[in-house]
Amino acid sequence: MNHVDSKFINLISSKLQKFKRVKSDLYNFRCPICGDSQKNKSKTRGYLYSVKADINYRCHNCGASMTFSSFLKQQDPVLHKQYVFERFKEGTTGRATVVEEPKFHFEAPKFKKKINLPKASENPSSAGYLIARKLDPTQFYYAENFKKFVNTLKPTFEDTRYDEERIIIPLYYQKNLIGLQGRSLGPSKVKYITVMLKDDAPKIYGLDNIRTDAPVYITEGPFDSTFIRNSIAMCGADADVDRWGVSNPVWIYDNEPRSNEIVGRIGRTIDNGDSVVIWPNGIDDKDINDMVMSGLDVQSVIESNTYSGLEAKLKFNTWKKI
Repeated sequence: MNHVDSKFINLISSKLQKFKRVKSDLYNFRCPICGDSQKNKSKTRGYLYSVKADINYRCHNCGASMTFSSFLKQQDPVLHKQYVFERFKEGTTGRATVVEEPKFHFEAPKFKKKINLPKASENPSSAGYLIARKLDPTQFYYAENFKKFVNTLKPTFEDTRYDEERIIIPLYYQKNLIGLQGRSLGPSKVKYITVMLKDDAPKIYGLDNIRTDAPVYITEGPFDSTFIRNSIAMCGADADVDRWGVSNPVWIYDNEPRSNEIVGRIGRTIDNGDSVVIWPNGIDDKDINDMVMSGLDVQSVIESNTYSGLEAKLKFNTWKKI
């Protein structure tokens, strides 16, 4: 491993959950692509490892496999540009080979990527699942072989032998397909896998369908957001929504008062001065979809239980159980 790779692994490490150095050329952390295990937050199945003169990334949970350069570009495009520049200064790129001065050329026109898949409403298993959850199957797609489909849009999975069917949740921004989320239909180690086609694009569902001059509700998952007016959903960690034109956010977290992660995120949201929904006593369902299934008028409940500032802190302290 050369010193440039080592330097930039250390720089990106602060963004990687549970990052640790196993030995001189092996690093381990929670996979930022699939989110790793949702049930066990201590699971760390993402690895950066040395292969001859190169550093590669692989997740033993979702199967994502790529060079360190591609991994860095996906996680932090700005840092990646610095990395490429330093590699060039050293006279090495790619497989640590000496390179000549770069040659400038005009790129061929890039065409917009499209989802060439059947709608979820056209497949019995995906349509059945969504309709049973009171979701509209015409809003989503169905992929019989998720990994193979993703690779047609962006090389992501090296091993496609153990593929599976998934519901495809498209992510658009300014009418361009910027990414997607795959929801498993059968038993799977990973319920949701998010793949971004544009490295600097927001991991947010529904950005093209909101009015930014009104309060924008932000849910934890795309399915939940479909039940709420003027809403978007996070498809990963909480994003800087102000960057994407949302100046009046109302954050809606799952109803899990005993979850350290949820309680911590709500606390930080209140401290940031944003509005947040604090679920009232008497609601046992964990998320919005479950509440809809139980017959609740979720929109009314949310509008009646949105707080900020000192009032939010008081309600939050009553709600949390840890």
